[in-house]
Amino acid sequence: MSHFARISSGNLEEGIEEYLIEGVKVQIYCLAKTVIDCFKFRNKIGLDVAIEALQDSWRERRCSIDELWHYAKTCRVHNVIRPYLNLL
Repeated sequence: MSHFARISSGNLEEGIEEYLIEGVKVQIYCLAKTVIDCFKFRNKIGLDVAIEALQDSWRERRCSIDELWHYAKTCRVHNVIRPYLNLL
C-alpha cells in the first residue's frame, strides 16, 4: 500500500547533503532532518521509532540540540518534539 505526503519546497530542500558514492553524486538528508521527519510522520511510522531515532542520534553525539531545534521549527513540529528534547 502506498502513502503520499505533501511537503513544501522549503522543507524538501532543507538539510540536503551531497555525497560522492562510486562516482555518482547522491543527495541525502542530514541526520537531524531525518530524526525530525520521523516525528513529523510519527503517525505513519510510529512514535516509538521517532523516539528511538532521537535517542540514538543523541547517544552517539551525531547531531546537536540546536540542529534538531532548527529543523523542528522549519518542519513545524517544535511543539511535538519539545518534551522529548527536554528529557535529553
